[in-house]
This record gives sequence, C-alpha cells and structure tokens, in this order.
Amino acid sequence: MSIPDYKTLMLPLLKFANDKKEHSLRDAINYLADKFELTEDEKNKLLPSGKQAIFNNRVGWARTYLKKAGLIEYIKRGIFKITDRGLEVLSENPKKLTNAYLKKFPEFKNFKEKSSSKKDDVQISSDTNIEETPEERLENAYHIIRDELSQSLISQVMDCSPSFFEKLVVDLLLKMGYGGSRQDAGKAIGQTNDGGIDGIIKEDRLGLDIIYIQAKRWSNSVGRPEIQKFVGALAGQKAKKGVFITTSGFTKGAKDYVSTIANKIILINGKQLAQFMIDFNIGVSIENTYEIKKIDTDYFVDE
Repeated sequence: MSIPDYKTLMLPLLKFANDKKEHSLRDAINYLADKFELTEDEKNKLLPSGKQAIFNNRVGWARTYLKKAGLIEYIKRGIFKITDRGLEVLSENPKKLTNAYLKKFPEFKNFKEKSSSKKDDVQISSDTNIEETPEERLENAYHIIRDELSQSLISQVMDCSPSFFEKLVVDLLLKMGYGGSRQDAGKAIGQTNDGGIDGIIKEDRLGLDIIYIQAKRWSNSVGRPEIQKFVGALAGQKAKKGVFITTSGFTKGAKDYVSTIANKIILINGKQLAQFMIDFNIGVSIENTYEIKKIDTDYFVDE
C-alpha cells in the first residue's frame, strides 16, 4: 500500500496509546509501520531533502497534532502518553480523526489560527492536500522552484556560444574539485583539436590522471555514433576516462554502449547539468535563504 498521510495516522496512533503507558516515538513508528504493512522501501523512502523518512515525518506530525489537541501529553524527551481527553475521544469510537474534528478543542483551534496568518493562507498552509506534512509541502515547493530554475538555465545556455558552453563546463568541473586551477584548465579546453575531444582537465589537483571532455550544446539527443567517436578519440590519446556533457539527452543506444565498454565514460544530460550548476553555484546566485528550526530539547534539561 502507499504511505498513509499524517491525518490517517492520527487515530491509529491514539489507539496505540490507549493502554495508558508511556511510549516513545520510535515505538509508535514501528507499530504503525507494521499495522499498515509497509514495505522496507516504503519505510525508508526519504523526503526530497534526503534527511528524514517520509513515514517517520508523518508519524511525528500526527503526534504533534494529537498533542496540540490535548489528546496526548509529552512526559519527557521523546516520550508521550494518552490523556483523559484522549481516552474520552476513543470512547466515542470515531471512524477517523481530522483537523476539523480536532478544532472542537480550543487549544488546537488556537494553534491552527496562529499558524495560518493572512500571509500564510496559501497552498503551504492549507489542508487541501491531506497527504503532505508542512515539511513536505515546503520541500515540494522548493523542488518546483528548483526545477523551473533548471529549465531556465538550459534555455540560457542554449542561447550562449559553443565556446562559452565549453568554458561553463570547465568552470563546473573545477567547482566540483577537478582540474587544479582555472589557468591550467583554460589552456586545455578547445585546444586539443583531436576529433571528438573538446578539452582535457586534471582528475585531481596533483594531475595524477587526465579526464577528457566532450561538450555538446545540442537540442537533439546524442546517439551512439557520437559516443563511439569520443571513445575513439580517447583511444588515440591512450586515455581511459571521459565526460560527455550535453544540453539535451542521450539515446538508449548511447547509454547501452557506454555500459559495455572498458573505458569509464560519464554521460551528463541537460537536466543533470542544470542540477550540478545549481548545486555548485554556476550561473546562479542566492536570492533568499530560509532556516527551518526545531526545539533544542537538550537546552531545556533541568539539571
């Protein structure tokens, strides 16, 4: 089954605490994962940031909402138990718990009103998407912006000259830790004149090995013949490693060919190129920075 949203998790989580015992969030996560028969892949699937499991995040938010409604209480760091109000709710045998249901409790209603100011009455704070927690909505919004920037970057690159594109490729590889210095790389790019090779760059700062570069500012996919030509040029230099970068993509034949040869050839398509440019700040600048903070529970330990 798919990973349940945090609202679906609220009632099962409250029922889990019905024994009136103290429970940890980890115990709740394990119990709910078994109850919903999640696969290992579903349990381990991460948020776009790669820093937290989606399921863990949703269980955490289900716990937060139950706490804000006064149905559970935090006993100590990471430990919670059901309250008398929570027991009363379960005695009513509700079919499910929703935000609308929880708003009958003044604490939860006040919490929702404070977290939904006029400025926040947009998609990020709405309850229209019941599957996403606030972190998921924020991260998904971030990735939408990132994807749009990625597309704009490739359009911008396509308007540049081939020589500028070659320079951009070297700038990127240098930022990624290759090539040693811009001066050394600049001397190499565009001056080899060996068919199928646009430039060379050091694999590391010491120059222990050389990587050969092919950069194609194309709108059409790169096929196997172009890759074979590049590999042939590498053989003429007795080289084993190469990077083929394009603003478009690669055909299946090109990808299959690379997987069967002895040479180590890395294919970077337009989408990957744009993502690398964003990650390593090539052709982009930081417009805004947002910090997401959480409670430092260690600070509040009463010694």
